[in-house]
Amino acid sequence: MKRSFRRLALASLCLVLASGVAQARDLYRWVQYVPGGLEARAVTDDAACPMAAIDGTASRMNERSAPDEIFPVRGCSLPIPKGVKLVTVAGVPVALPKERPNRILIVGDTGCRLKGAQVQACNDMTQWPFRLGADLGADFKPDLVLHVGDMHYRESDCPAGNLGCAGTPFGDTWAVWKEDFFKPGEALLNAAPWLMVRGNHEECERGGKGWARTLDPYAFDANAGAAGCLGPKQPYSVDLGGLTIVMMDVSTASEKVDEKQVAFYRPQFELAKAIAGPVWMAFHRPIWAADSYKNGKIEGDNKTLAAAAKGVVPDNVQAFFSGHHHTFEVMAYGADLPLQIVSGHGGDDLSMNAPTKVIGMGVDGVTVTDGIGRPGIFGFSMIERDPADMSGTKWSLTGYDTRGRTIGHCQLNGRKIACE
Repeated sequence: MKRSFRRLALASLCLVLASGVAQARDLYRWVQYVPGGLEARAVTDDAACPMAAIDGTASRMNERSAPDEIFPVRGCSLPIPKGVKLVTVAGVPVALPKERPNRILIVGDTGCRLKGAQVQACNDMTQWPFRLGADLGADFKPDLVLHVGDMHYRESDCPAGNLGCAGTPFGDTWAVWKEDFFKPGEALLNAAPWLMVRGNHEECERGGKGWARTLDPYAFDANAGAAGCLGPKQPYSVDLGGLTIVMMDVSTASEKVDEKQVAFYRPQFELAKAIAGPVWMAFHRPIWAADSYKNGKIEGDNKTLAAAAKGVVPDNVQAFFSGHHHTFEVMAYGADLPLQIVSGHGGDDLSMNAPTKVIGMGVDGVTVTDGIGRPGIFGFSMIERDPADMSGTKWSLTGYDTRGRTIGHCQLNGRKIACE
């Protein structure tokens, strides 16, 4: 009798375990801004897109991208109308936007670098701490998350015998996108709505296929470009309650002056003329900033974007938000230009030669008159609205490391800053 009971218990346990294995699958869900509005997004390896509900009305999510051999998951989306109170995806509520977000987390350049001789220890959370920063960032309870680009970095195989990255996938595949972004960033994905900037690592020949299938704010078209990866799009804008942010795709902008690209980007910088009130612009490659400042020589400033922006950026544009340089930098200029804020210290190999003292630095004919540089520290930044200010011009900006310690702080008032 005891033996029969044990067999029954063991059989029941096996059924439970088998059931758990059968139910285990990839399912990531989040909310992001897209041209014209807001979408719930999901990636799943299930046989169909998950069910969603908007204020209690059930609807299956639309299939955005179908699975294939390299991406055995389907991308799903569902427009979210303004004013809704509750949206669920597969029975789980997703984060909805505030009309006036007051706490915006900024993170960039988060993937783990594997490219030829450039090898990062993806298996060591102290050497690649994106998950630490994402988990901590979620605990900060932001109202909105702005990713300034470069989520995908595992481009080549881990060298044999290197335990720091042993077993990691590489290439533009779902396995890489899962390990580089979705899995470590899941807590932050669930914490707030997102604004997604396309970085140069999301160019078509790098991580562009995964970007197009999952995070690209624009519609996916498998028949266009390289398996659905399209070239740079036109900007779109998002109302942040008394402030507008313009999202630009400068992923392919040349570091050297490219006159054809200058002509393409110049009218995009002028778009803010038609927008009432203060404006921020978010794009990956920074302008009038330094990725390296060694022996008085500056490297990393994007001369194409500088040529496109100079002289045409409207007065209501107060700040540029970028990544690309793996450091935390804030810069104001002698010329009447928007502030440049760089928050590219999210996880990839850091720019150790980026400047620590930016005041007095000359970049492409422009002099930095105030600001800070904090190279060599992983983390993210948080920009918070002055609760007494209704103009949308006064904010405080704080850089954090992955333990939550402050690495720099600035008060912003339009195009002026005062940094500690």
